[in-house]
Amino acid sequence: MKIDDIYKQLNDISPFELQEKWDNSGLLIGDMNREIEHISVSLDIDIDILKRAKEDTLFIVHHPLIFSGLKRLDFSIYPSNLIEIMIQKRLSLIAMHTNFDKTHLNSFVFEKVLGFKKEYQDDFICKTTGEWSKDELLTHIKSKLGLETLRVVSPKSVIKSIALTTGAGASLMDEVEADCFLTGDIKYHDAMKAMSQNLMMIDIGHYESEKFFVDVILSELENLSHLGIISQSKNPFEIV
Repeated sequence: MKIDDIYKQLNDISPFELQEKWDNSGLLIGDMNREIEHISVSLDIDIDILKRAKEDTLFIVHHPLIFSGLKRLDFSIYPSNLIEIMIQKRLSLIAMHTNFDKTHLNSFVFEKVLGFKKEYQDDFICKTTGEWSKDELLTHIKSKLGLETLRVVSPKSVIKSIALTTGAGASLMDEVEADCFLTGDIKYHDAMKAMSQNLMMIDIGHYESEKFFVDVILSELENLSHLGIISQSKNPFEIV
């Protein structure tokens, strides 16, 4: 099967034209006319995954390996070191990033993983209303995402509306109309801003909130009668 065939099917599932202007989704490494033998799905790719990969494998990943412009290929540093391995082994890569966030990933994590009823979605932000105590909500999130600890900004004793953006969504806080915003990679100054605006924020982790990309893509591939294997990348952070 050719990469072009898979690309067109993925585009039907989540159109690449929906990606943000700053994004770099699509075919990043490969040739549309290349025949592939295997499909592998992962949030990211790393050296261990590539060393284990069979030749002529197409990787479908969430995060683009090539994001900003490359002025040189120094094979001793990231990401050129990974690109060298991919070229040597005839490995190809398609990234489905912000387009897939909008069409699938945010709603999947909000509804299927966390079990909330989505009442509203605007591109990256899903929202619901209800009533939760602080302890009830924190315990629920830890359980569903497998987290031991949570970083919380401006905790409220009672929460009546929840919004979510997977990955790093703190820059969207001004668009959030909710008591509590769930997202990852909350920086210090994001937290200071949220505190001044009385917005409760819970850092649910970048990797932890987006690792479900693999589950969604595999399900879509099965619907297309394609067999994909899991090559889930390792979380670069460890809790010690």
